Amino acid sequence: MRTHLQVIVPLFNESDVLPELISRLTAVLALLSLNNMESTVLFVNDGSDDASPVFLEKQAGDDLRFGYLFLSRNFGHQAALSAGLDHADADLIVILDADLQDPPELIPEMVRLWRTEKADVVYGVRKNRKENLFKRLCYAGFYRFFGWLTGLALPLDSGDFSLMTRRAYTTLREMPERVRFMRGLRHWMGFKQCPLPYDRPKRFAGDTKYSFYALTNWPQMVWPVFPSLPFARPSFLPSFLVF
Repeated sequence: MRTHLQVIVPLFNESDVLPELISRLTAVLALLSLNNMESTVLFVNDGSDDASPVFLEKQAGDDLRFGYLFLSRNFGHQAALSAGLDHADADLIVILDADLQDPPELIPEMVRLWRTEKADVVYGVRKNRKENLFKRLCYAGFYRFFGWLTGLALPLDSGDFSLMTRRAYTTLREMPERVRFMRGLRHWMGFKQCPLPYDRPKRFAGDTKYSFYALTNWPQMVWPVFPSLPFARPSFLPSFLVF
């Protein structure tokens, strides 16, 4: 029986990137097929108001391996990711951002590590980031400060880019949190986990779709997940500590 892998791609206003993303994902699906894997893609459109829905509908009509889920408005990246997770139905899933900063060409390597390491989670670790100094410092500060305050050794410079087995993502999906801080919960839930270091390129096109408020609003997202931690209360931290 062929292993079914589903790529979940949350996105918001990424019409500048979608043609290239779809082209590269199509090539990756072909490569996975040669390795006896059935692969599909689920795009989660987080209330885009650009041409993204048009691209998604056309691609789904042209290639049945591509599907989409449209949210009624913009709920935010982690909410879109949760919606995709709730609709996942595959032996393996890969979480991939649409901006091509997490290269889809790494998916076969994630599959290889899953097979050789017998891991339930393979997560990307960014060795180098092609971003401005302010953002690099903010990201670096978040992971280290989070670990220091919580005692939870969140892997440094990891993100949402990851592969999970059915039992891993089902466990994550069944957690009661209404607001899911995915990378924190993914690490906290256990199972055998394996890192995949990679160089993170800059965005393929366009600008980040996160507002300054969204980037500085991580305490409101972490607090419902780890409510016993006083640091997570929005008033505790200055706004420059972002994730």
